[in-house]
Amino acid sequence: MPDTTAVVAVYDTHSAAEDAISELKKSGFDMTKVSIVGKDYHTEEHVVGYYTTGDRMKYWGSMGAFWGGLWGLLVGAAFFWVPGVGPLLVAGPVAAWIIAALEGAVVVGGLSVLGAALYSAGIPKDSILKYETAIKADKYLVVIHGTADEGAKAKAILTTTKPAEVEEHPLQPAPQAS
Repeated sequence: MPDTTAVVAVYDTHSAAEDAISELKKSGFDMTKVSIVGKDYHTEEHVVGYYTTGDRMKYWGSMGAFWGGLWGLLVGAAFFWVPGVGPLLVAGPVAAWIIAALEGAVVVGGLSVLGAALYSAGIPKDSILKYETAIKADKYLVVIHGTADEGAKAKAILTTTKPAEVEEHPLQPAPQAS
């Protein structure tokens, strides 16, 4: 069954986002459908590095334990420097969405590459602008995609973790450029 919904929760701190992901895992949620997006700030004060060892991304820097732990749980990880946003770390399927947006030269007026990726996955533009603003304000996004039933389950779990906000989006394919 194709993915028909996305749930996006905004968290004020990395520990709150990490707790939300832990709750999803404890509840038996399919972790291949979970992503986290956040800025890697304060890197100018610390040595920062990214490397892979086999199928694992490794990271060191001021938040190495946080990102390193998440990269062990979630499928796919990436680092992007996004103009207007800064250093962005992504773990989970959203990383592939961003790469697809870059490779497909998806350009959506007024959106960053993160916004273009979310838009291409079917999240409405007005919501994306809100999520980009949250990222710029050093907040974290936890994004779940799946069937309507999986979305409802994820939303119920995430609501118990006290996010700043949580919203479910029925996914609509992005309009194709003509």
